[in-house]
Amino acid sequence: MSDFHEKDLIAADIEGYLEKYRGKELCRFVAIGSVDDGKSTLIGRLLYDTGMVFEDQLAALEKGKRLEDGSIDLSLLTDGLTAEREQGITIDVAYRYFATEKRKFIIADTPGHVQYTRNMVTGASTANVALILIDARKGVLEQSRRHAFVASLLGIPHLCVCINKMDLVDFSEEVFDQISADFQAYAASMKLAFKTITCFPVSAKNGDNCVTKSPKTPWYQGQSVLGHLETVPVAQDRDLEHFRFPVQYVIRPNLDYRGFAGEIASGVVKKGDTLVSLPSGRSSKVKAIDVYEGELDEAFTPQSVTIRLEDEIDVSRGDMLVHAHDLPHVRRTFDAYVVWMNETPLDREKSYLIKHTTQYVRAEVRDLHFKVDMGSLENVPAETLGLNDIGKVTLACRRAVYFDPYRQNRATGAFIIVDSLTNSTVGAGMIAGERGEASQGLDAALAELRAGSSMMPKTQVSPRERVERLGQKGATIWLTGLPGSGRWTLAYAIERHLFDLGRAATVVDPTGESLETMITACKACTDAGLVTVCAFPAYTPGDRERLRHHIGEDRVVQVFVDTDLELCKQRRPEGDFEGFTRPEHADVAVGLDKMRIDDAVKRVMDALEARGQFRAG
Repeated sequence: MSDFHEKDLIAADIEGYLEKYRGKELCRFVAIGSVDDGKSTLIGRLLYDTGMVFEDQLAALEKGKRLEDGSIDLSLLTDGLTAEREQGITIDVAYRYFATEKRKFIIADTPGHVQYTRNMVTGASTANVALILIDARKGVLEQSRRHAFVASLLGIPHLCVCINKMDLVDFSEEVFDQISADFQAYAASMKLAFKTITCFPVSAKNGDNCVTKSPKTPWYQGQSVLGHLETVPVAQDRDLEHFRFPVQYVIRPNLDYRGFAGEIASGVVKKGDTLVSLPSGRSSKVKAIDVYEGELDEAFTPQSVTIRLEDEIDVSRGDMLVHAHDLPHVRRTFDAYVVWMNETPLDREKSYLIKHTTQYVRAEVRDLHFKVDMGSLENVPAETLGLNDIGKVTLACRRAVYFDPYRQNRATGAFIIVDSLTNSTVGAGMIAGERGEASQGLDAALAELRAGSSMMPKTQVSPRERVERLGQKGATIWLTGLPGSGRWTLAYAIERHLFDLGRAATVVDPTGESLETMITACKACTDAGLVTVCAFPAYTPGDRERLRHHIGEDRVVQVFVDTDLELCKQRRPEGDFEGFTRPEHADVAVGLDKMRIDDAVKRVMDALEARGQFRAG
């Protein structure tokens, strides 16, 4: 339980308590586990046994559904959503806060099911420690290996393996040792990048080795889970060597003050240091480091400060200040691991926005090297990434970004991917590379910054984006028939009908054109997402095959306007009726001498609908 002195201090001197609280070191940890492994119960136990449950919460627990032995269900402190309680699983990320004499904590209780990988990534992205729950009766399962893999990929430095439900195996030392050895062997085989891996024999339900050491495990010489969380060296995980300062805001209240505000992503800065601004490459010395309380002689991560420079150099939001002798990587292309977080799959034909530190840059996926099979954890070939998939990609950016490998710096090595059409966050990325990789010199970095876009010179609007924006796919309706059959009358009627429905459609004007130029024009309009209507003569099977080949087999709807030959000759006595071959496999056949033109338009529309031409709604 919390020390009485701390509760007494709250009652006697709230300002003193708050000052003491502000001075405590913060530890963020995430709890990960499979269904029924007990992670929510473990978090509830930590909160309950440290006295961090509010009276109304405790009252609700007392009145709530109890466990079989009559004890209160501590998992309800975090499994707060009705849907979660009904299914018995954690779906969303639940955050809880508590403090002890030594530290303050932020807990993220994340879902363990593979279909909620994106939620787990959200909760774990800023964690110092990961708590993985393993059922002592079941041992290291596929889910446990997957959770450890994802936690390692996310760069969490410390891993706590809580072997739970030890009371159900009679607190067996042999069971604990075997599961610990199995897990350590797996971590070594996968080269998981944790600084420390510590195993604990616990019973979250009964509180054994959660907050205090349990007498039921006299053979266990380690700390309790809370004792470990209070002492794990999280401050040492900060990168104090490489100074990175992404500029969040330029502060200029008057002509005599110009400061650059932001959070120090890593490293230390002092008055008098020479800093280089990227991308301009201009340098200046630090004149002052300002915070709310006044000036500082030095500042370090993760402080938020305002830096003033001696010279008026070009610095704006999205730029980065670094030490001249210690540059980040400056590149327009780089490899990254990406977690896809949207129901709409990765579209390799479109460009996205990536938000990296404080800047947005347009980028495209140049290569998708593989995705991770979340069952076997093997790398498998893939054409795209779907919801909750993890894969390795090469990104090409319109301009260079300045970064460090994610393993070295989680702030400058991470980014999110934003769909610029919907403004939704669709992915989270971690830049690949190892700690300490050498970056290029200043001249090479500046050359990269001044180079043109590394994105391929092509349209930045993908076919899928056009469908999302227009609500339709591009298509060509090509009307074939004899002179005088009414092809062009039907073409313009189709255009009118589509326009009245709010669809984007056009008739390609044939004046003075050849079949080749008409095919080219129809392809361009179809590529743009329009429903393109054309009635230019395509008399032979060879002509029709050529237009299908160039425009796209699945994008051409061939309509045969089958009007009686004698009627056509009466209408167009000067017409050329030689060389016409009736289409054998037209998609739609209509005779304007046998039906109203409105009925003919409806037949064409039915054919389009049957192809899934238009999105619902």
